Amino acid sequence: MANLYFAERTGSENWNQGTLVTIIGDEARHAVRVSRLRVGEQILVGDGVGVIGEGTVESVAKDSFVVRLEGVLHDPEPMTQIVLVQALAKGDRDERAVEQATEFGVDGFVPWQAERSVSRWSSPEKLAKGVAKWARIAREASKQSLRSRIPVVQEPLALDGLRTLAASDAAHVVVLHPRGSRALSDWRPPATAGTIYLVVGPEGGLSDAELDTLEAAGAEILVLGDTVLRTSSAGPAALAVLNVSLGRW
Repeated sequence: MANLYFAERTGSENWNQGTLVTIIGDEARHAVRVSRLRVGEQILVGDGVGVIGEGTVESVAKDSFVVRLEGVLHDPEPMTQIVLVQALAKGDRDERAVEQATEFGVDGFVPWQAERSVSRWSSPEKLAKGVAKWARIAREASKQSLRSRIPVVQEPLALDGLRTLAASDAAHVVVLHPRGSRALSDWRPPATAGTIYLVVGPEGGLSDAELDTLEAAGAEILVLGDTVLRTSSAGPAALAVLNVSLGRW
């Protein structure tokens, strides 16, 4: 299986058969110095927003390499997008959720500071650092799973922001919690659901006040099964269920 590397593609640049694509920066340095990329190798290059090209490495320098494309795939954006609203969690549990959810095909992430979140992005510096780290994890997981699109990590939301989403006609908010009376596997998204937001709580779960607020705004409280999953695995497990419901798998 060919390795995938991401390149920056300008809006006016078209990738077609025969196009020469130059990879630079950290991506190129890792490929050349760590992965030992060599001239003549067959690899994949992507722009991270739906285009993947297959080609042969034509030249390799210290901090760059060039690929001549032999075939290009344009992957359309899914009609219904799935965004994981992942509560901040201690250790690396939220980061593991980002990695696995990317592999499972999530379209985006929203970090949220839940009432019982132990981890806190308490300053603008920590917030920016946290968002950037999630974005790096999503990028690397996209490369590993050969995804054409890198999930976008949005700015964090608080409960008020989630309540606004739940009340919006353009979104459908699903909260995963044992209080739910219906299983996610029995739920089908409305035909008008442009974006499904999956809300996962922290280690201690969501508070009754958070659940009541979101349910009153229009969110659905659903359960995955008879057991309770960790915050790092609930989102990816729910994605697997929705991938089948939406015909992605």
